Amino acid sequence: MAKEKEPQKLIANNKKAYHEYFIDETYEAGIALHGTEVKSMRMGKCSIKESFIRIEDGEVFVYGMHVSPYEKGNIFNKDPLRVKKLLMHKYEINKLAGKVAEKGYTLVPLQVYFKNGRVKTQIGLARGKKLYDKRESIARKDQRREAERDFKIKNI
Repeated sequence: MAKEKEPQKLIANNKKAYHEYFIDETYEAGIALHGTEVKSMRMGKCSIKESFIRIEDGEVFVYGMHVSPYEKGNIFNKDPLRVKKLLMHKYEINKLAGKVAEKGYTLVPLQVYFKNGRVKTQIGLARGKKLYDKRESIARKDQRREAERDFKIKNI
C-alpha cells in the first residue's frame, strides 16, 4: 500500500523578501536541525524575517533564522539563532554560487514548511529593488485592490 503524500504545512513565510527583492528563481532545500528544534517548528515557532543565506566552502548556511526553544526541551535546547546548514545537491550549490558571484544577486529564505514529515525551506535567488521599484509595486497593488473593490460593489 503506497504512502499518501501529506500536504505541505507552512511554518514561516517571509513577506518582507517579496517587498525588498525581485525573486528570479526558487529552490527547495532541507535544513539540518536537532530534535528539539523540529518539535518547536511543529508548534509553529520559527521566524525568517531577518534571515539571509551564504555559501561557504561549497556548503549553504542560513543565518538569523530564529527557532524558539522548545518548552519541554530543557538542556537539549540549542541556541535559537544558531547558524543552520541547508541540504542541497552539489550541482545546485555550484549553480547558486555562480549566480551570487554576479553583481546584485543574493539568496534569501522565502518559506519554511513541512513536506512529507521533513522540514524544508524555499530559497529565492533575488535581486534588490530600488526605492522607485518598491513604490511602483505598492501602487500596482493598490490599483488591483481598488479594481477588486469596484468589481465587488458592481456585482452585489
